[in-house]
Amino acid sequence: MQTTGNRIGIMVVDDHPLLREGIAAVIGGQPDMQLVAEAATGIEAVEQFAAHHPDVTLMDLQMPAMNGIDAIAAIRERSPSARIVVLTTYHGDVQALRAFKAGASGYLLKSMLRKELVDTIRQVHAGGKRVPAEIAKEIAEYASSEALSAREIEVLRQVAGGNANKRVAVQLGISEETVKAHMKSILSKLAASDRTHAVTIALKRGIIET
Repeated sequence: MQTTGNRIGIMVVDDHPLLREGIAAVIGGQPDMQLVAEAATGIEAVEQFAAHHPDVTLMDLQMPAMNGIDAIAAIRERSPSARIVVLTTYHGDVQALRAFKAGASGYLLKSMLRKELVDTIRQVHAGGKRVPAEIAKEIAEYASSEALSAREIEVLRQVAGGNANKRVAVQLGISEETVKAHMKSILSKLAASDRTHAVTIALKRGIIET
């Protein structure tokens, strides 16, 4: 891993320049940290990691071209010891679990950056993991819930787009009765009262994205 002297080398990955600038300013004020790379997409993140080998990478999840979870997986495949902290606005337990399964060491809500960014970087650099209490609570709350299948997620994405069952059936190349069966299963698994409620729950938990 790259460091200058005893400083922690950090890469910031986010498609919003203002957020990158804000984080760079915070890092610049820390005597034990140095910004060594920036990226605006997942693809750039993989390339910049290979070029600079940062000690800690701060990774947004919602980005064009390649999302953060895919970028984490790609980086960790090449560098299994890479330490990556997710930056996100989403509280969802499903998205958090995806990130950790991809190889993230920390998960930080963007609303927490001002108070917790510096300590999180140090903790992850030291080999620890960082999960906000509210995310850990959500993960524990839904740990026993039955996960939606890949097809059920596809159906729910279509429903979230405002499509009726007939349109969903056409889009996915299945029968309308099959769509209805999937929706029944989705409502049961999510403990949702109707289609709109199911979409709301799925967005909140990070099962589907806007």
